Amino acid sequence: MGINILSFIRTITRSFILRPVRLDDFSGLILTLFVAIISIILSFPFGVLLALGRQSDLPVIRWLSIAYIELIRGLPLIGILFMAQVMLPLILPQDMRIQRVIRAIAGFTLFSAAYLAENVRGGLQSVPKGQTEAAKALGLNGFFVLIFVVLPQALRVVIPTIVGQFISLFKDTSLLAIVGLVDLLGMSQSILANPKFIGRYGEVYIFVAAIYWVFCYSMSLLSRQLENK
Repeated sequence: MGINILSFIRTITRSFILRPVRLDDFSGLILTLFVAIISIILSFPFGVLLALGRQSDLPVIRWLSIAYIELIRGLPLIGILFMAQVMLPLILPQDMRIQRVIRAIAGFTLFSAAYLAENVRGGLQSVPKGQTEAAKALGLNGFFVLIFVVLPQALRVVIPTIVGQFISLFKDTSLLAIVGLVDLLGMSQSILANPKFIGRYGEVYIFVAAIYWVFCYSMSLLSRQLENK
């Protein structure tokens, strides 16, 4: 009896223990959301730093930021994704293998950060110089003026454009199917390849489009709420 109870407990325990899954094994909506969320989280601070670098008084930092922004904005996203998937493994040592999903996230992050930098730069330029001068008159140094006075006002002004860039990034994750990752769109293509669903293009693609619309519209609503606060 005791052995049966122990066996039952082990069986129940194992059912709640998840085995580790490699990122490259992610697929479908999970992969789409994972890549989009991580890319948004990483690209936002990187874009802010690039915007600040472009406004910097140090020529080296300013010109490096400008060169990066203009270079990335002049390249198509699909080209950057292909470079991350094909060329990066050739450059890295053989014993250093980066998972394909991480490489895709790096491509999305680098691409989106350049556009976010221009959005944030527009917000920085909209802040009146009187705000900075008043803060400095109160004894705040340049760093605290930037963090507590300039940046909050600048980001508030460009909330719609920043969220618009995030929405664009989310929709651009459909390019993952082109570079060999099975995202939401890639999963729909796999479904259509199933003999049971041959010819059902309308139902499958309408369902996929509805999922994209729900998430994009949710981000748009969140943007409006942030603007009204």
